[in-house]
Amino acid sequence: MKWFFILMLIVTSAFAQEIYSIKDKTIEGTDFEMSSLKGKVVLIVNIASQCGYTSQLENLEALYQKYKGKGLVVLGVPTNDFGGQTPEDDQAMKEFCTKKYKVTFPLLAKKTIQGKEKRELYKYLTEKTPKKFQAEVGWNFEKFLINKKGEVVDRMRSSLEPMDKEMFSKIEPLL
Repeated sequence: MKWFFILMLIVTSAFAQEIYSIKDKTIEGTDFEMSSLKGKVVLIVNIASQCGYTSQLENLEALYQKYKGKGLVVLGVPTNDFGGQTPEDDQAMKEFCTKKYKVTFPLLAKKTIQGKEKRELYKYLTEKTPKKFQAEVGWNFEKFLINKKGEVVDRMRSSLEPMDKEMFSKIEPLL
């Protein structure tokens, strides 16, 4: 039993190390390292500008404001993978998010999150996490919850509203 516990710690630690080794670009084009989020609870959300769920941006910002002082980071990841619902370039997407929804949480550059060309972050989230979280993202505004150790602890459907009590019950114990 002791060896099993040690093995699980090693496997869990390897998953966490891998997410912190991922590098990407911000929507402004600057370098972004997931390692900058060590010790934070992170909610990763693939976002879109013309989706039925786009209004969630307002509540994602509210969620961020509610918990950022306790260590939550919402990370918005624009993609045009689902029905062409994010046709804007990075500059226009940033402007859309900040002007219409007052978004202040970090945004990554727009890039694909599906198939062979998917960004490294989503390769990790959909292929290299525990089996129950592995699968292609099905639609805009799917959510991945990462604990302070860098472990994926939940994957949530697009329809789960950011300010729903269910969301609070998932985030609060991690803070």
